[in-house]
Amino acid sequence: MKVLIITVAGMSTRFSESVGYPCLKCLYYKQDMKESLLYRFLYEYPEFDRYIIVGGFQFDRLKSAVSENFESLQDKILLIQNEKYAGYGSGYSLYLGLKAALEMQPTEVVFAEGDLYVDRAGFEKVVNAKKDIVTYNRETIWADRAVAFYFDIRYGIHYIYDVEHSALEIKEPFLGIFHSGQIWKFARTGHLRQVFESMDEEGWRGTNLVFVQKYFETMERGEYEMIGLEKWINCNTVSDFESI
Repeated sequence: MKVLIITVAGMSTRFSESVGYPCLKCLYYKQDMKESLLYRFLYEYPEFDRYIIVGGFQFDRLKSAVSENFESLQDKILLIQNEKYAGYGSGYSLYLGLKAALEMQPTEVVFAEGDLYVDRAGFEKVVNAKKDIVTYNRETIWADRAVAFYFDIRYGIHYIYDVEHSALEIKEPFLGIFHSGQIWKFARTGHLRQVFESMDEEGWRGTNLVFVQKYFETMERGEYEMIGLEKWINCNTVSDFESI
């Protein structure tokens, strides 16, 4: 069973400010719901057996939108409410999604942050790959908007992100640095369960990168594949959305 986890629980502060009212950005559109990020994710990528959507901010609106606009996928969608979205980081949404996915006994799990637009060809590579996947894109790495990762001198992978959107810092020699595509594939379900069970509550209170880091940090470079996403847009603001 192939499972896609999409997390959309965040408060969308920067996006709401750019629009001018409180807005759940995964549902935002100009003319038609088909333009929305969530619609694109669910209907442009039909390869999955189950879709787990973790919401929080404006959850009732999300629930209504899923019920009214995704009728043909109702038997595939599991909608989960993150009641701690305001006090915890993005890691708790991933916790809820992974908990539900592991109960389904999946053969593989893909995790994508729900404020992204990515090219179809790049995402297909992720879906069709047999190995674990780390994605990257070719955007400039700016500390106020990027999730980055780098390789230390032993090719160990390290994710960096500043929740204050201020500055990124690397305190050791490194071999390369990349702008994360914020989509990952967990192909080793045994390893996935082991890492999931090793996390404590404090770990889940932070960003989802805590889990991602723990999942990949024990792997040799050749044990997972890196896939570049040619068209990748992180919709922090409405202007980002309009660039799609």
